[in-house]
Amino acid sequence: MREAKYARARAAAAGQAPAAPAKAAPAKPAKKAAQPAPVASPLDGGADAEALCGHKNISGRTCTREKGHAAKSHRYS
Repeated sequence: MREAKYARARAAAAGQAPAAPAKAAPAKPAKKAAQPAPVASPLDGGADAEALCGHKNISGRTCTREKGHAAKSHRYS
């Protein structure tokens, strides 16, 4: 961009008609990336889903303690 502006200014100073700006090649549509296989999560309804608390904190991490644990705090991973 800077070089094109410099070239136009130089051509205008020399008394020539400014050159038309170069056209950029049309952007090709991006190919869709292959989606990774879903990772099994204990909260997806598997056999271990009943065994975990499942409480989520603000950042989205889930509690790894057993479901219905007596501890007041959660352990997040």
